[in-house]
Amino acid sequence: MRTSILFVAACCLLPACSLAPAYKVPATAATPVYKEGGAWTVGTPQDALPRGAWWRVYGDATLDSLEERLRNASPDLAQAVARYDAARGYLQEARSQLLPTVGLQGHATTNRQSANRPLRSANQPTYYGDDLAGVAASWDLDLWGRVRNEVAAGKAQVQGASADLAVVRLSLQAQLADTYLQLRGLDAQIALLRSTTGIYQKAFELTRDRHDMGIASGLDLERARTQLAEAQAQLSDVLGRRALLEHAIASLTGAVASGFSLASVVVDLKIPNIPTDVPSTLLQRRPDIAAAERRVAATNALIGVAKAAFFPDISLSGLLGYQNTGNDALFRAPDALWTLGPSMAFTVFDAGRHEGQLAVARAQNAGAAAAYRGVVLKAFQEVEDNLALLNHLSDEARDQAAAVTSATRTQDLALALYRNGAVSFLDVVVAQTTALQAQQVALSIQTRRLQASVGLIKAIGGGWSVQDLDAPL
Repeated sequence: MRTSILFVAACCLLPACSLAPAYKVPATAATPVYKEGGAWTVGTPQDALPRGAWWRVYGDATLDSLEERLRNASPDLAQAVARYDAARGYLQEARSQLLPTVGLQGHATTNRQSANRPLRSANQPTYYGDDLAGVAASWDLDLWGRVRNEVAAGKAQVQGASADLAVVRLSLQAQLADTYLQLRGLDAQIALLRSTTGIYQKAFELTRDRHDMGIASGLDLERARTQLAEAQAQLSDVLGRRALLEHAIASLTGAVASGFSLASVVVDLKIPNIPTDVPSTLLQRRPDIAAAERRVAATNALIGVAKAAFFPDISLSGLLGYQNTGNDALFRAPDALWTLGPSMAFTVFDAGRHEGQLAVARAQNAGAAAAYRGVVLKAFQEVEDNLALLNHLSDEARDQAAAVTSATRTQDLALALYRNGAVSFLDVVVAQTTALQAQQVALSIQTRRLQASVGLIKAIGGGWSVQDLDAPL
């Protein structure tokens, strides 16, 4: 008894150690400024970019309501929440090993032992009872940090799952915003084509009247008819593409496509000024970077778990209770029993199993570190990509606006000259087709600029920041 107590006291006085390597965030390269900061001027970090509800920068109430529906009804978001809850459960399971496990034990049995049991003495009874009631406890002393490293890994995995949840949320929000902006871009195309078909219808009627009066040729009439039919066909194509986007929005917001619709309206959406901060802040604002970094931390702790397997696993167990043969009341002083002492498990030979587990842990850590660096590089690329798009599309939009103005004037002039018989209808067709194409390209550029702004907001982490990770667990 004295030996057990001294052993327990000595173990409790030993400084607990951890065999995990000292953790360092993998080094990544970062430049002081973004390269693609050109003519398009980004907002400053003090600009009022909403945090969390970043889509409000577009000032569209319909988009706001759709994003709210996504938050409450998206199946993909619900799956991410479930994965986060599971990670918290695993952490709780790992933490439970830090404290003693306490349980109740008891049995009441009647037994018969064999008359021919080896070494049975003559005074042993053939029939006997065995009643036991007690409290048992066991505690892993964790001298080598196995349990504490499992907890550290679990904590990092929970924080990684929290960041993963933010990744899914941001990705779905950006996908919904992008799809909605494409739909509104097609609504503008629909309005343009409907207006254009009206103009083409009048041009066709004018040509038909002139043909009936013998002024215009049959060739001009067929040209006018062809132009009208082509515009109507383009309208049908755009309506079909819009329907697909509407169905995609329904699925994103957890609605059945058959019962979901959005009215076709032309919305004047402005390109927002988006604060990008300096490149180094990207490491704190991107949830996927935070998730990748937490996985490096988790695998680093698991190296310590693998190393601890090379050392003895020492635990302390005890039992306090009562036991007798069932002939008398159980809870009497003579029936009291207790036991307390350490136990040790140590593998002497395992044919390299522990070495293999350690090699796997180190390889997983190296892989997680490489993945982290890859995520960081991809993040910088995405920011630069969308900055470049916004800058160059801004220039393209300015030039295209001038083209639209010129093409519209040419169209009006050609139609006026045709009415006066100064030009053929071919000149009108060419002018009107050019004007329509110029206006369609202008609308397409505007939609692409809006999509690039969504891409930039997503690339810089939306309204998310590393502080959104759970508080220290």
